[in-house]
Amino acid sequence: MNDPLDQVLARISPRIAPPPTPLVSIAIHLSVIALWCVLFARAFFLQGVVAWGTGIAYVIYDTLLLGYVAWQARALLRPAGEPEELALSARPPVKQPTLGVIVAAHNEASVLPITLEALFLQRHAPQQIVIADDGSTDGTAALLTQHDGLTDPGEGHMSMPSRDYPNLHWLKLPHGGKARALNAALRAMDTEAVMTVDADTLLEPDACAAMADAFSRESALVAAAGLLTPVCDTSLSGRFFQWFQRYEYIRNFISRFAWMRADSLLLVSGAFAAFRRDAVMAVGGFDPCCLVEDYELIHRLRRYSVSAGLGWAGTCA
Repeated sequence: MNDPLDQVLARISPRIAPPPTPLVSIAIHLSVIALWCVLFARAFFLQGVVAWGTGIAYVIYDTLLLGYVAWQARALLRPAGEPEELALSARPPVKQPTLGVIVAAHNEASVLPITLEALFLQRHAPQQIVIADDGSTDGTAALLTQHDGLTDPGEGHMSMPSRDYPNLHWLKLPHGGKARALNAALRAMDTEAVMTVDADTLLEPDACAAMADAFSRESALVAAAGLLTPVCDTSLSGRFFQWFQRYEYIRNFISRFAWMRADSLLLVSGAFAAFRRDAVMAVGGFDPCCLVEDYELIHRLRRYSVSAGLGWAGTCA
C-alpha cells in the first residue's frame, strides 16, 4: 500500500480502522432493540388494537418524520428573492474555484457522446474534463480517438488535451471498478473542485456554473449535490416508468434538501456531485471496496469538515 491516497484511507476509514463505539450509541441501540422486542411481543400476548403496537409505533414515527421533512423543506415554497435567498446573495463571494469534471466510464460508448456534448455546451466551461476509462472493451477507444480528437495514452496514463476540445483528457486504466477510476482521476487532476458525473448523465447548460457558484458563495462548502431526474425511452412503458422514477427522485431530493437545512445531509449522489478536491484527498478518496462509494465518502467528509472547523454544508444545484 504505497499509494498515499490508500494510506490515508487505511488510517481514517471506519471500515478499515473502526473507531470505538461511544457508550451513548450503545445505549441508544440497545434501547431501540428492547423497544422493538416489547412491541413485537405484544402481537403474540395481547389482543385488540394494542396487539398492533409495532405497526402503530411505525406509523407514528413515519408521520413525525414526514412532518419534519415537510417543515424543513417549506423554504422551497418561498418566491425567489425572499429573506434567506437575499442573505445568501449578500454574502461577499469568494473566488470561484477551478472546476474539473470526472466521467467514470466502463463500456459506455453508446451514451458517452451525449454526456460529452452536454459538457461541451456548458455556460461555465470546466477547466478539465477527464474520461476515466475503466478498462472499456467496447467502442470507447475508437470514439475518443476518432470523434473527440484524443490520442491513446496507453494504459495507466492520461492523454494530452484533445485537439478539438482543449479541456478534454482521456485517462486509460485497467478495469478496477468505478471507485478506483475516480481515485486515479483525482490524482491526475489539479483543479480546486471536482465534479463527478456518470457516463449517462445529461447535464443542463448551467450545471457547471451552478456548482462553481455554490462553492464561491460558501467558503466552508465541502460537497454539493445536484438535482437528478431520470429520462427513459419514449415508448408507452418507458414514459410510465419514467413518471414513477421521477416522483421517487424528486421526493428523495426534497428530503435531502430538508436534511441539508438540518445540518444532517448524509447522501450526495455521485451521478451529479461536486467536492473540494483537497478535502476528498484528505480523507483518502473513494473506497474501492464499498458498493456505495459516494454515500460512504460523505460520512468521511462530514467527519473531516467538523474536525477541520469547516462546518458541514450541502446545496442542491
